[in-house]
Amino acid sequence: MPVVDLSRCEGKGDCVRVCPEDVFRVRRIDDADYARLSLMHKLKQRVHGMQVAHTPNADACRGCGLCVAACPEKAITLSRVAHA
Repeated sequence: MPVVDLSRCEGKGDCVRVCPEDVFRVRRIDDADYARLSLMHKLKQRVHGMQVAHTPNADACRGCGLCVAACPEKAITLSRVAHA
């Protein structure tokens, strides 16, 4: 599963362009996520238009790593998910 570090993401959309599984979308950061950021990261978000990557289709991820390699901010990591 892809994990986006919202304190690093600048919403450039490289992940959207390279993902073969259509996992990512770039949209406005949620108010709750924004509230958890430090002051410095809040300012950074404002400079970058309050846009971040989200993973509405995370279940489709096959772990290819293209998003990790494409992200210029190194804001994406892949995490193993235990299946029940």
